[in-house]
Amino acid sequence: MAIQYKSLGRTGLQVSRLCLGTMNFGPQTSEADSFGIMDAALDQGINFFDTANVYGVFTATTVTPELHAGFTEEIIGRWLAQGGRRDRVVLATKVFGNMGRGVNERGLSAYHIRRACEGSLRRLQTDHIDLYQMHHIERTTPWDEIWQAMEQLVREGKVTYIGSSNFAGWDIATAQSAAANRRFLGLVSEQSHYNLAVRTVELEVIPACRHYGLGLIPYSPLAGGLLGGVLRKVSEGRRANEHMQRQIEDNRAKLEAYRARQTDAARAMNADLK
Repeated sequence: MAIQYKSLGRTGLQVSRLCLGTMNFGPQTSEADSFGIMDAALDQGINFFDTANVYGVFTATTVTPELHAGFTEEIIGRWLAQGGRRDRVVLATKVFGNMGRGVNERGLSAYHIRRACEGSLRRLQTDHIDLYQMHHIERTTPWDEIWQAMEQLVREGKVTYIGSSNFAGWDIATAQSAAANRRFLGLVSEQSHYNLAVRTVELEVIPACRHYGLGLIPYSPLAGGLLGGVLRKVSEGRRANEHMQRQIEDNRAKLEAYRARQTDAARAMNADLK
């Protein structure tokens, strides 16, 4: 299957329509396997890699010195350090979550944005981040402060584009209004929880993205495996855990209808090919 490319929102940046998410690199996926996944993605033409500074403990059941906030970025950094890769990748990471015990080691203050960006650059072993995303909204920090900090990073060449994640439609509107007042490009993308089982963003977030020219980056497109053929694989791996079993039973009617439509579509495709 040939990888397709598309402009990221209203920008001229071309990214693969498939984006490689790395949230499980470290806690669930070994470094060697993570390297293999990134190699395979790049070989197939996927040029868009997404991570976050808090990844490394986000999906860990037990926090250890080996599993810490920033560990996933460190894995990606060691992969990039092998050479011949950085200029082929549109690299996205995020800022907001707790990176330590200090009261200012989280959030979207100008103080934390600067420190968090420097930390991500160091762990990723790169001199710039292509897409720097605010992982969540923080309404206690004024937009003038946030945009001033982001503008400084752009001026210094440490960040190229700014995105959001988990924003409501009115958060996007507020952010873009404040950016426009400063004559700043503002947000170019929004990363949201979106799949066939979770469609809330269709109400206001997607219309806001269309209005302001933001690219939409869906995360968890297969609902953590729920939409990935789970009815055929309920006895294997992560799909066999108690949480997934409850999800299956709560959504069994929908999953069976989804599987039936997939089967009908596959039959129609096969018929067309004959």
